Amino acid sequence: MGAMDPKFLGQASPLPTTPEAAELDYVPNPRSTPYLVRFTAPEFTSLCPVTGQPDFAHLVIDYVPGETIVESKSLKLFLGSFRNHAAFHEDCTVGIAERLVAEMQPVWLRIGGYWYPRGGIPIDVFWQSGEPPKAVWIPDQDVPGYRGRG
Repeated sequence: MGAMDPKFLGQASPLPTTPEAAELDYVPNPRSTPYLVRFTAPEFTSLCPVTGQPDFAHLVIDYVPGETIVESKSLKLFLGSFRNHAAFHEDCTVGIAERLVAEMQPVWLRIGGYWYPRGGIPIDVFWQSGEPPKAVWIPDQDVPGYRGRG
């Protein structure tokens, strides 16, 4: 887990070579009231572990912060570290969520991995840490079913 003083913000930061090498920075949550944070990564890329060909996804990460929030530049670098990482869609999607939950310890987190077709079949992967809090507005992810997703 990154320090409470962001390491990457305002600095030239090379893309980590692997997701394991990527460091995520967390800062104190500036609010005590429950609220939702959404990150959308419409150009996520990883590699197929069988063919080595690139796979593309539209990721939507929603979370209700606990004591910390993830610093967005470190998240961008973490997601970018998958560019040369070979893993199935399910492993990438759930692995991203599990790492964020383990390190940041949000009140709640969900991820939608809307993967572009491989072999003519789009694969969508969904995961959440538990029941969403009732006092927080949680909008739909609004990523359309595959018809030239974008």
